[in-house]
Amino acid sequence: MGSITLKNVTKSFGPVDVIRPINLEIEDGEFVVFVGPSGCGKSTLLRLIAGLEDVTSGAIEIDGRDATAIPPAKRGLAMVFQSYALYPHMSVRKNIAFPLKMAGIDPAEREKKVLAAAETLNLTDYLDRRPGQLSGGQRQRVAIGRSIVREPAAFLFDEPLSNLDAALRGNMRLEISELHQTLKTTMVYVTHDQVEAMTMADKIVVLQAGRIEQVGSPMELYRNPANRFVAGFIGSPTMNFIDGAEAGKFDAASIGVRPEHMTVSRDGGDWKGKVGVAEHLGSDTFLHVHLENIGQVTARAEGEIDLHYGEEVFLTPDAAKIHRFTAEGSVLG
Repeated sequence: MGSITLKNVTKSFGPVDVIRPINLEIEDGEFVVFVGPSGCGKSTLLRLIAGLEDVTSGAIEIDGRDATAIPPAKRGLAMVFQSYALYPHMSVRKNIAFPLKMAGIDPAEREKKVLAAAETLNLTDYLDRRPGQLSGGQRQRVAIGRSIVREPAAFLFDEPLSNLDAALRGNMRLEISELHQTLKTTMVYVTHDQVEAMTMADKIVVLQAGRIEQVGSPMELYRNPANRFVAGFIGSPTMNFIDGAEAGKFDAASIGVRPEHMTVSRDGGDWKGKVGVAEHLGSDTFLHVHLENIGQVTARAEGEIDLHYGEEVFLTPDAAKIHRFTAEGSVLG
């Protein structure tokens, strides 16, 4: 079991409130991602769950048991950090086995658990190597393996892919997602990268300034953002925001339109403009269009569209997928 419940949890450092009262239910076996801009409190919240920081007020329950005052080592959680924190003088085998050795587990049982973890993480051929002989992705897998052998109630990941290059990050996203499907263990994952959040999570928790802005599945947040902040944070490229009056026919203070929810045409449409930069990516083309009386917006078009800098173009938003916001950023019906 690996359910985690936060009840009115707060954290302050002196006069600074880093975490405002937060209530959150993480169900057993869920993959939950905390996402938000730098300084929003996501890593602090993870450290509170781990017990590495003390809560200022409120309670944290793990499997229905009040764990607020329980030391980190006794919470039954395993944390994987951005830095791999491996012992460079030890082999992969000894790094993975280290927590079991510290716990006094019998050598034969240790080896059995190490081999099982290595097989799960495709590390069997690297057990006798040292960390310095491994790639960044392999080192991160060793760090995860060291957590797996402890058979924790939940895994806590604090931006584990930040030190990897783009190609390795993509591979590790898949590997961690597949690991979750294999182990069926609760995973709580912190990232500032909304693409990681969208592609990995069962449930996303969007944070800003120590508060939860919205909780939901990736597609719930994409289709029905609770406010302008969430709408602008979820989705890549980001949503376009346009003054309601300038856009015409809208009574909202502003409207939001995703790049993929606009039709691009040379022959006419709702908004007229000129192509600025055109980013040709093969499967898609992102057009940065300067619209008359509106400003610059981004539109996603077919990858082979033949439009270039300075060409006249028309954009037509999908009326059913326009988001309307008040001046305060709330959603209008």
